[in-house]
Amino acid sequence: MQELINNPSTFLVDVRTEAEVAEVSVPGAINIPLDQVPANLDRFKNAEGAVVVFCRSGARSENAKNWLIQNGVSDVHNAGGYPSVLSLKN
Repeated sequence: MQELINNPSTFLVDVRTEAEVAEVSVPGAINIPLDQVPANLDRFKNAEGAVVVFCRSGARSENAKNWLIQNGVSDVHNAGGYPSVLSLKN
């Protein structure tokens, strides 16, 4: 997972709310809250590399991952909670 998170071509997406991201953010990640994932499907489908999603605990990102897979995004991974992502980020 560390290699994916630090790969410049990875589409690293924080699915927490904007308010949560304002408190603690992960460098290099973009914020697409879970409820906005469907409206941004093209961004996920057109990602240059793998898609890695994360949230606070991993539950919302698991929902996002499953929804994306069901909607044609094949290279998608759940990195779990942001503390894990921060610890793996170079």
